[in-house]
Amino acid sequence: MEATPAFAGIDWSWQHHAMCIVDAGGRRIAEATLTHSRTGLSKITALLSRHGVARVGIERSDGPVVEHLLREGFEVVVISARQVRSLRARYGSAGNKDDRFDAFVLADALRTDAGRWAPVRPDTDDTIALRMLIRARRDLIDHRIAVHNQLLALLQHHFPGAVGLFSQLDLPISLAFLRRFPSEAKAAWLSPSRMAHWLKANSYSGRHSAADLNAHLREAVTGHTSGPAAEAGEVIVLTLVDLLSHLRTRQADLETRIKEALLAHPDGPIFQSLPRAGAIRAATLLAEIGDCRARFPDAQALAAAAGVAPSTRQSGKHRTVAYRRGCNTQLRAALVDWAQDTPHANPWAHDTYQRARQRGCRHPHAARILTQAWTRILWRCRHDHQPYNPDLHGRLHPPPTSRLT
Repeated sequence: MEATPAFAGIDWSWQHHAMCIVDAGGRRIAEATLTHSRTGLSKITALLSRHGVARVGIERSDGPVVEHLLREGFEVVVISARQVRSLRARYGSAGNKDDRFDAFVLADALRTDAGRWAPVRPDTDDTIALRMLIRARRDLIDHRIAVHNQLLALLQHHFPGAVGLFSQLDLPISLAFLRRFPSEAKAAWLSPSRMAHWLKANSYSGRHSAADLNAHLREAVTGHTSGPAAEAGEVIVLTLVDLLSHLRTRQADLETRIKEALLAHPDGPIFQSLPRAGAIRAATLLAEIGDCRARFPDAQALAAAAGVAPSTRQSGKHRTVAYRRGCNTQLRAALVDWAQDTPHANPWAHDTYQRARQRGCRHPHAARILTQAWTRILWRCRHDHQPYNPDLHGRLHPPPTSRLT
């Protein structure tokens, strides 16, 4: 006698997991709330195996639970939290959030609409590691910007002359200056000749002379020069300067590791061959797109996931084309950041972008149009496992009257 299929849903968190298993008729045959631990995950696996469950519905595509289920041979299907909120209305729910009920909704939706959601296609460990490095670098940059802004706000009150002295506040030369002269009182020691000696000792290669930099300090408004406020400001400046220096060093270390991982990755040559990609951009594109070809069966799927394909809605004679908000925002940021820079190096990209602008599109819209066009090329390169070859473009070269500007 053939076994009756069963379906499971898991509403997971970092503390505990609510699980529900339903049979082919939608009847609940098992429910449990288990802790987020090795023992809890083992109990989940045992319950799923006992009831013959092969497919499990869950709200996210990554995390320890998903990784555990994939390792144990279960097929994991992602049903987003937004879709779960909409599905609750099927069962007459008042809309209140309940973990056990959400687990049932996930299981029953998988039973009735299994074909609507694609199973999770995991990337290789090399790609997962690269994605971790890329996202850690992005977080580190966010931290560095926050510390930079904090230092800038402090200097505007404490030592205004240091603001704008060099082109950027977090450059090594700027940090070295603030470490040596963290207050207006200490910078008062500088004369044009002393400034020249300090610049030479610190290998300054900027465009401004020592006299110009010294004049900048002298012409700035006066900040805190003495007293407890000046002493406190000096301590804070030194603290923030050390933190900025450390963040810059750690970012450089991460970028070195990212370049190593990109060079060792089998798909690295594909992404490095793209115009204006560079090592970090190429690694970011590879990390966010992934190396699993089945995740994006065609170029349209990649464009939709990245939010660069428009969202079309039609009802009767009314038809609207709108910006696609529901997407993988990190994937969109990576693709748009790269694509909008390609017109500077690629005639086809320049022509595509300019034609969009001539139709009246603003830059963000034109950049998305260009990005969508690039997704077709990028998808083909990934699908064929071949680096980018501009000679294969059917419309690569602009008309004779057009040229790059």
